[in-house]
Amino acid sequence: MARDNAQQSLRVSWVEIERMTAAAAVIREIGDLAGDSLNVVDEVMAGQPTIADWRHYPDEDVFDPTSHAQYFYHTHPPRRPASREHGHFHIFLRAEGMPVGAAPLLFPELAVAAAPPPPQAPPFRRGAREEVSHLLAIGVDAEGKPVRLFTTNRWVTGETWYPAGDVLSMLDRFQVTDVGPSEALNQWLGAMLRLFRPQILELLRLRDQNVMAWRRRKRTHVLDDPALEITSHLDVSLDVQVAFLDRMRSERAARLASRRVPVLPALSEGWGEGQTD
Repeated sequence: MARDNAQQSLRVSWVEIERMTAAAAVIREIGDLAGDSLNVVDEVMAGQPTIADWRHYPDEDVFDPTSHAQYFYHTHPPRRPASREHGHFHIFLRAEGMPVGAAPLLFPELAVAAAPPPPQAPPFRRGAREEVSHLLAIGVDAEGKPVRLFTTNRWVTGETWYPAGDVLSMLDRFQVTDVGPSEALNQWLGAMLRLFRPQILELLRLRDQNVMAWRRRKRTHVLDDPALEITSHLDVSLDVQVAFLDRMRSERAARLASRRVPVLPALSEGWGEGQTD
């Protein structure tokens, strides 16, 4: 992957590759069922003909009361010239769905900080508790193809700030079923988190690294500093990710097939040192 779009290699285990491959199969199946024309923007809009900047789609978000996963889609004026991004999905997990032991990270200076700025993209309040973690944002183009993954500073969503390790443990708990405008969209988002999991892990680590570096350099109340909005980002391609998995599996199969495995001779030939087939 690229670290903030600078070349950076990631080591991925075969177990992880198999999980990613299974997620890619889910995305392919969703596309096949939709006649290869699934557009997640259309799915989340649920037939609405126009979209308004900053408004949540669907209204009041998608929330699963069993997993306590939550998400919404929105757009706003592009901040990058010639951006292909139409809008993005903000993906959350609320407190009741978090793993045991997840604990917010508190900076001493925040105890005496002024009131934080109003969040730019807050999730609707759902569930009994206020704590909520922003797992990731997925930017897509007008055709619903993913073009960017990114993390944000705390003030952007008004989230509770958990360290990267805790947020990573929350990713596998994101599951939305039987709610929202589209079952296909719910499955697509869950599969995207699994398909790009190694990159997301690195983005979360970079998020924490960049926040701490900003805190040391600027000496501000960093989590509420409006000058720091995007804490890490990566341009992505679904086709490139799937092609990588296909290539890895093909190369592994070729290596396994090329090995000359010792086999025992037939009993009629007697027991010798063995031979190769």
